[in-house]
Amino acid sequence: MQDTKIKQKIKNGAITIGTWVTIGHSSIVEILCDAGFDWLTIDLEHNTINQETLKNLIIAGQSKNVPMFVRVPKNDEVYIKMALDAGADGLIIPMINSGQDALDAKNYSYYPPIGKRGVGLSRAQGYGDNFDNYIKWSSKNLTIIAQIEHIDAINNLEEIVQVKEIDALMIGPYDLSASLGSPGKFDNQAVKDALDTFISKSKKSTASIGQHIVPLDDWRFKDAVENGYSFIAFGTDFQFLKSSIKSLKELKNYY
Repeated sequence: MQDTKIKQKIKNGAITIGTWVTIGHSSIVEILCDAGFDWLTIDLEHNTINQETLKNLIIAGQSKNVPMFVRVPKNDEVYIKMALDAGADGLIIPMINSGQDALDAKNYSYYPPIGKRGVGLSRAQGYGDNFDNYIKWSSKNLTIIAQIEHIDAINNLEEIVQVKEIDALMIGPYDLSASLGSPGKFDNQAVKDALDTFISKSKKSTASIGQHIVPLDDWRFKDAVENGYSFIAFGTDFQFLKSSIKSLKELKNYY
């Protein structure tokens, strides 16, 4: 539990840069923290990190005073409760496709009277010793990012942003393109139109917008900022590793 101020930065549209943690080792988290990221997200949707490893990764990041988010596998009460009880500073919740989905995410994430989160004692609450302080902290500082990654979400964006506890909207371009029948085809006109609609609708709301730039290309980051994105995930732990390996391969050309 930290008063990191990251929630207010995100809500205010200040540019923050984080990256994705997919390798379940605390040394990876420590190295990424020392690199200067504003936040890290541990991805539980597309890898095999278990609950005990998740807790250790959160501890490693928070020991470096870096906010630790968790992308849960789905918008599910149990997954959300487990991530928060492990001490996550915030959540990235996939496939928020409607106002009801957004409302469910809020209810699963917040204790009453704001939401309907179940009460238990674990690391987040100091194993019981810090429960009252955690209640106060979570009501003010818990950060919720809704992933917008289906054409239904684009069509329902106005009702999604009505849930004020959603701090930012994060586009998921790969799943969005798949929902339009063209997975990974970002030059497809329907995909381009959907992304343009996301930006234009979001700018009419008070929600900040974000995206995950997986390739390690500076121009993609600059383009995102110019288009109004402020919550930006850049690369992944394995992308940075692959980039270093590529440099080694180039060195081998000399012998």
